[in-house]
Amino acid sequence: MIYKIYPLFVFLLLSFGKDSKTTDLKKNATEKTIAKVENVTVDSKIESVYSALNSNNYKMPELKTFSEALKGFYLLKDRGVIKKNILTLIDFSLSSNTKRLWVIDLTTNTILYNSLVAHGRNTGEEFASAFSNLNSSFKSSLGFYATGEIYQGKHGASLRLDGLEDGVNDNARERGVVMHGADYVSESFIRDHKRLGRSQGCPALPVELTDEIIQLIKDKSCLYIYHPSRSFAMEERLIS
Repeated sequence: MIYKIYPLFVFLLLSFGKDSKTTDLKKNATEKTIAKVENVTVDSKIESVYSALNSNNYKMPELKTFSEALKGFYLLKDRGVIKKNILTLIDFSLSSNTKRLWVIDLTTNTILYNSLVAHGRNTGEEFASAFSNLNSSFKSSLGFYATGEIYQGKHGASLRLDGLEDGVNDNARERGVVMHGADYVSESFIRDHKRLGRSQGCPALPVELTDEIIQLIKDKSCLYIYHPSRSFAMEERLIS
């Protein structure tokens, strides 16, 4: 009797395994489709926000740069890491002689500031090209930050920054990477030296704009420093 039952058992076992494998494949395909739809939805939303952005007579950031920044903003806001609807975007693919920092109010969808901003002295001359998360490197760090508190330092009012990406910028507070004003961040410095001045790794601002900007963006707003050498992978590196 066993010899009659055994083939049936094997058939049922193989059939179950096949059905299970087919179910897994369908599940994976469905998950991939959902992910694609979600990406398309997010991309469409970002393009819509960008096209409706009130430039306030400032130069607009590039769509690709803005898109990466806004994707990170949405993720961080959803996780409660940042609290304000303010996005500060720095594009280090651009010449330091250009205004490559934007402060954007995402509630009113308006660019509030477009300013010069310095990179670290060992990050490059006119253009930023080398980045680090190490102490005493005098290099800028890329990626997403949450703004912290204001304190009085050697450059006057300065804004602490907390790097949110493990291995990319998470040493920012320990390194003393902050946002502060500096007299080497000015059009006159560019005229005299053919490039903007450089910091020890801090995103330094023009002195006359520093107080206004750091008061606006302090206390858990989103800062993103972009460069094309780094692919968008914040979700994998985000410090929980």
